[in-house]
Amino acid sequence: MGMVSEIDRKRKFLLGIGYFVQGLRCFPWMGVNFFLKDGMRVAPATLQILQNSANLPMVAKPLYGILSDCVYVFAEHRIPYIAFGAFLQAISWMAIAIFATSGISFMSITFYLLLGNLGASIVEVANDAMVAETAKQPTTSKNTKSSSSGGGLQSFVWMASSIGGVLGNLVGGIVIDRFAPRMMFLIYGILLSIQFLITALIRESSLALPKSSSLGFRKQLSELSAALKKPDLLYAIIWFSFSYAVIPALTGTMFFYQTQHLKIESSLLGISKVVGQAAMLLWGVVYNHYLKSVSSRKLIIAVQGTMVFFMLSDYLFVKGFYQNLGLPDSLYVIIFSSLLDVLYFFKILPFSVLMAQLCPPGCEGSIMAFVMSAIALAFIVSGYLGVALASYFRVNGDDFSGLPEALLVQAACTLVPIFWASCVPLDRDSQGKSKEN
Repeated sequence: MGMVSEIDRKRKFLLGIGYFVQGLRCFPWMGVNFFLKDGMRVAPATLQILQNSANLPMVAKPLYGILSDCVYVFAEHRIPYIAFGAFLQAISWMAIAIFATSGISFMSITFYLLLGNLGASIVEVANDAMVAETAKQPTTSKNTKSSSSGGGLQSFVWMASSIGGVLGNLVGGIVIDRFAPRMMFLIYGILLSIQFLITALIRESSLALPKSSSLGFRKQLSELSAALKKPDLLYAIIWFSFSYAVIPALTGTMFFYQTQHLKIESSLLGISKVVGQAAMLLWGVVYNHYLKSVSSRKLIIAVQGTMVFFMLSDYLFVKGFYQNLGLPDSLYVIIFSSLLDVLYFFKILPFSVLMAQLCPPGCEGSIMAFVMSAIALAFIVSGYLGVALASYFRVNGDDFSGLPEALLVQAACTLVPIFWASCVPLDRDSQGKSKEN
């Protein structure tokens, strides 16, 4: 029992660091947004296109997942990938920090951001696979309930990522006011270097991870293809991806609206992000203690409906409804806008628990990678649709008169997936209860 506890502690240490550092990615990205807006003078559409295009390496996550599952490096198949991904990220952010003062070109910063996100995707694939395969391991004793089972480990890494997001946004709002964005890139590059060193010193054998079947690359690809032919798994992934892709994101437009039109200070935007990340952390705690027994489908539908409500609230905000009631713009941005930003991600926690149940043994890495790849592609499509929507209503950095109508269209699109939510299967526990009844 003591050995199990020690192994569990080591796993949590490694995963906690990994998800915490990845949660901190908002810190340098806040600097990127202001660097592009103020330093390179890009338009809102250009900013949003770069934000979404930089996520293209995330689309290839199934490839990284298959490699992680079937290609061992020095008899290890998770730790080397985490270390390599952290190394790539450290190089990219250090390079941006070094060249930011010497007039870095738009193409160069795009390349380095793509390289950084390539490293981030590799790290996320390996970490997600560890969580999925560990969560499926049986406990060694009937009297011992491991925190890795029943969604406990998913909640732990969710909270670790949220804590990173809270600190990243809080410190980012302060640093961006007092220092150049270059300092933010440099700090994050140093943190990634530390993560690389810590990860490289950990032996995978000490984590007691289950060995994936030693299948070849083609065989593993065949296994993934066979798993995706299972209706429950395939329909759930398609619906979940569609629920993101159908929403035209207006993140770049809202960033310019808040900073250019409303003149919201960067420190207040940082506080707004902190509130959002704190809400994500609270969501992880509430889910872990009170909502694990609730059907994942019900939770996902509830989150989707709440997103529609907040988008309609944004419409009223832009129309000046809350200002007429005496609510300051800055207070609305700090509370309501911050919550809408993170509501997009609330669905991922219950969905990841459901996916861990549906994943066939031996291909957890490739399945979870495929899921995250589909979500990344959905976000990219969502971002491009948002650029098209803003262009259709002639919304730009100087004219926001068409923004209310664009927000109404966004809310209507968000409502659509709810009508096909039956594509998301019930959890195994819920299915068992239904059969008993």
